Amino acid sequence: MEPKIKPIENQYSNVIVDLILNIQQKEFNVPITIEDQPDLLIINDFYYASGGGFWGAFIKEELVGTIALVKFSDTEAAIRKMFVKKEYRGKEFSIAQKLLETLIIYCKENGINDLYLGTVSILEAALRFYEKNDFVRIEKDKLPKAFPLMAPDNVFCHLTLKK
Repeated sequence: MEPKIKPIENQYSNVIVDLILNIQQKEFNVPITIEDQPDLLIINDFYYASGGGFWGAFIKEELVGTIALVKFSDTEAAIRKMFVKKEYRGKEFSIAQKLLETLIIYCKENGINDLYLGTVSILEAALRFYEKNDFVRIEKDKLPKAFPLMAPDNVFCHLTLKK
């Protein structure tokens, strides 16, 4: 079944919160709450207003994956909120790949040359996915000063889009 990737906004906040918190808290035991992520309740203001975006992957009418982009300078942005429901992960659906490709196309069309992300070391499969897509691990002190840090993040990656 082919997922449909589309921009999503505030009207999806409740299902986005359910999807992301379930994965963070129940699947990976990351000690994070909705209070730590108020951006999920103000998607339009937090992501779109700065020139970023937020996309959802839908199978039928069910939200099964998300990815978001925080633009923090004219040419730099951070990937946030990349989550796919467990039963929809892997090559069969390629949802993570399609979400990332959608975000990268958006970046190239909007003059974003450098993509960064922060994650937690427990998410090894996610790190392998990013590295397979040419992201390179970098030290925290190599991040741009304006990079929007999330408290739990302890692994950081970078991708240059403009060769």
